[in-house]
Amino acid sequence: MRTRRLLLATVLGLSACTTAEAETYPAAPQLDTLPPVVAGEPTTTTTTSPPPTTTTTTTTLPPTAEMDLQVVETIYGDISPKSVVATGDGLFFAQNMMYRHTVTVYDQDYQLVATIADTVEIDGTEYAGAPVEAAPTSDGRYVYVSNYQMYGPGYGRAGSDDCNLADWDESFVYRIDTSTLEIDQVIGVGAVPKFLAVTPDDATVLVSNWCSFDMSVVDTATAIETARIELGRHPRGIAVSADGGTAYVAVMGSTNIAVVDLGTLAVEWIRGVGANPRHVVLDPGGRYLYATLNGEGRVIRLDLETGEVVNRVRTGSAPRSMAISDDGLSLYVVNYNSDTLAKVNTMTMEVTQTLDVPQRPIGVTFDSSGREVWVASYTGAITVLRESDEAE
Repeated sequence: MRTRRLLLATVLGLSACTTAEAETYPAAPQLDTLPPVVAGEPTTTTTTSPPPTTTTTTTTLPPTAEMDLQVVETIYGDISPKSVVATGDGLFFAQNMMYRHTVTVYDQDYQLVATIADTVEIDGTEYAGAPVEAAPTSDGRYVYVSNYQMYGPGYGRAGSDDCNLADWDESFVYRIDTSTLEIDQVIGVGAVPKFLAVTPDDATVLVSNWCSFDMSVVDTATAIETARIELGRHPRGIAVSADGGTAYVAVMGSTNIAVVDLGTLAVEWIRGVGANPRHVVLDPGGRYLYATLNGEGRVIRLDLETGEVVNRVRTGSAPRSMAISDDGLSLYVVNYNSDTLAKVNTMTMEVTQTLDVPQRPIGVTFDSSGREVWVASYTGAITVLRESDEAE
């Protein structure tokens, strides 16, 4: 447990905190909480003439199921992206693991706006991370990034993708301020943290810890891990219900999906869904949960009212990550060994498009503002596709 006492001091000039005992979870620098919304002073306005007439025009977008994806851009550079995430306000974060030790940030014009090194200086000593996945807050103000492992003094027992439960080095989540594009918090979590999800109220970050077989619950106001929930071998994807009350966690080293009550932290199970569930997303109505089955090459649809798998569709070899469209009618699935992106109609659970993308696609995100799909390929590219109702 030697690493649990290590990174407990100042990060980027932030206030130092008290060293924890070996048995406790890693602490984080004490930071200000998210600023409250401040209402302005009420004003009284006297109007002597009638208000102007305002006409509002509502544009209805066509269903994504009736559109076709078209490649609009391919981004290259000094990257090896494990994942890519849209913040919802015009930025896209690509996590480049230990292969580049960076997070690269792009705008809606596909331009690189920042390269953020994964290094932090603590008590005069530099440590590096290995960015895996990212999750933005609802307003896009912050992005939380998991680090597969840490590099620096005191680290020497990192977990791996085939780890068993053991005394592995624990790692950290970084918070990046999107206004400055700088790391402003480090938060201690478990061993080999992978996926993250932020609850709709931005009060909690959930982190699946691959090698400690559990999920961290982080309070965003204090930047402290408040609980660990045991889930079993290799937990991965997380989806949170719209009311913030339930988290669904794909446990990839099993055939099961955990159902976590975020109020009580009690765990129930949807068992036997298929081999190696990796990624999960909820439909906008919250009735269905979709999961990629990496070991079967399929995507399933689960009816959460019955807990039953109601549909399966084969998308390609080793489906990894997945995104869902804003209207809930389309899934976008990256197939790691097939080097493809599959588009799935959620009403029929049929593949309607399969597109070739650069080798080893592993991350995908959907941006509703432009109805674009961004695909991260490990071999050094990000492919941007757009839904279009026009023929090529």
